[in-house]
Amino acid sequence: MMHHRSLLFVPGNRPDRFDKACMAGADLVCIDLEDAVGAGDKDSSRTDVLSWLSQSDHKNVSLRINGIDTDAGQADIKALQEADLSLPFVMAPKVDSKSEINDLDDALPSGVGSLFPIIESAQGLENAYDIFNTSRVTMGLFGAVDYGADLDCALSWETLLFARSRLANAAAAADTLLFDVPHIIARDLEDCEATTRQAKALGIHARAAIHPAQIAAIHRALSASTFEIEQAKAIVAAYEKANGNVVIVDGKFIEAPVVKKALRVLAQNES
Repeated sequence: MMHHRSLLFVPGNRPDRFDKACMAGADLVCIDLEDAVGAGDKDSSRTDVLSWLSQSDHKNVSLRINGIDTDAGQADIKALQEADLSLPFVMAPKVDSKSEINDLDDALPSGVGSLFPIIESAQGLENAYDIFNTSRVTMGLFGAVDYGADLDCALSWETLLFARSRLANAAAAADTLLFDVPHIIARDLEDCEATTRQAKALGIHARAAIHPAQIAAIHRALSASTFEIEQAKAIVAAYEKANGNVVIVDGKFIEAPVVKKALRVLAQNES
């Protein structure tokens, strides 16, 4: 399965931007029917988005529905049932429990590939592993802004470190690709890249974006350097030559966990 590094959100009430978003270089595109669309535009945006998706040739674009416990969310689900589209994923906001994701799994047609829950509450964080550990869930997103509002905490790196670390652990245990929250200051590309590198160091290897300009910064942060790739190749080659026995490369002992990391670097940076 391809390793996705980036996801670009585009407002569901801006159909003039859909094609542009799909050409912006992000690995995935998510048309947003939730936060980006006001209450008065929910119905018309839903109709426009599903109509556009039914005619689109883009393969990695889908949508974020409204909360499944809301009237708008139930209307989104009903519309998806009736449309019966083939979609790579459906993103679900404010998922607090496994039962919610199971209900969504039962409700959505088989043409929807992955369920993509957003963890953005204290309760959701407590249940993250159970939410991620569902067969149809392959990706998840940390919704830091709503999470911070739920806790009434600051949105600094330090205050959210625990939540990020716990989600990274839950996602790894459930073999789920975790996306970090978009950088909310769209044009601060330097900090976008820096904080993406920090998230990568925690084990978060993908990030969402709210502006096309952020994609290149995210990709730079998540891509291994030429030296790291060559080192990974050397480690794998030496380990294979040693028939899986401990070997020394550049003065360092190379054992199975180091090889696992090297293989992951190569897989995530395939050209």
